[in-house]
Amino acid sequence: MVRRIDVRGSGGVRLAAWEFADPPKRPCREGTGGPGAVLLLHGLMGRAAHWAETARWLSGRHRAVALDQRGHGRSERPADGPYTRDAYIADAQAAIESLDLAPAVLIGHAMGALTAWQLAARRPDLVRALVICDMRASALGAATQREWGEWFRSWPVPFATLADVRKWFAEGDPTLERPRPARGDYYAEIMAERADGWRPAFSRRQMLQARETYAHDAHWEELALVQCPTLVVRGPDGELGRAEAQEMVRVLPRGTYAEIQDAGHLVHYDQPEGWRQAVEGFLESALRT
Repeated sequence: MVRRIDVRGSGGVRLAAWEFADPPKRPCREGTGGPGAVLLLHGLMGRAAHWAETARWLSGRHRAVALDQRGHGRSERPADGPYTRDAYIADAQAAIESLDLAPAVLIGHAMGALTAWQLAARRPDLVRALVICDMRASALGAATQREWGEWFRSWPVPFATLADVRKWFAEGDPTLERPRPARGDYYAEIMAERADGWRPAFSRRQMLQARETYAHDAHWEELALVQCPTLVVRGPDGELGRAEAQEMVRVLPRGTYAEIQDAGHLVHYDQPEGWRQAVEGFLESALRT
């Protein structure tokens, strides 16, 4: 079962949180015999539904909640933002506090992982453990912003059908080195049907604004402030290189590393079983401490 819960984020922005369980679990804190709650944060352009499979197996032992972040999914898309780091961090904090999840396990992918570790650095009392999936601590650079703008302009929108969406993102996207069927499924989740066909369910302009606020800066100092057990996960074909990932683990006071074979940036879509094994093994160890 999936239950929508409305949350007020920073500045009163309306956010949609989704609880996965049958029936929904209530918070279980340390000392009560329960393993606690999990908040899942998707990446740029993503949505809470991207965590559905992960949230369902987590819900066997945890209260699992996925958040549509501002500008994404069913959450509000304020025309003037803000789409800043502070806004995203404050939204995640609001979700944890209003849903009574603390201390929560945070699981984040890409931009969501950055939000998760920045919140863990600022509010260690709210975060019990952390999973970082394919997000770099180094600055991405101005050139990547230009490349993303060009990439957005290359999308052949509107797509006539969802099958066309899947095919283009799995095979036709010129940025791909080889076909990735799971990538097609991922992008099909973030399209909405319009009168003329299928288009992104978000504003690409707003996505570039959100990325602009973290692409130019490195985030090592905040990473070093994360005190809770932390798992850094990557795939060999992802955006986070092995050397940088291992340096992130070294910088983290309580860091652990996992590499999922045959996975790219979308680790949890490319290799769901490998992803599950890595996360479950980490949580079993981290939540014993």
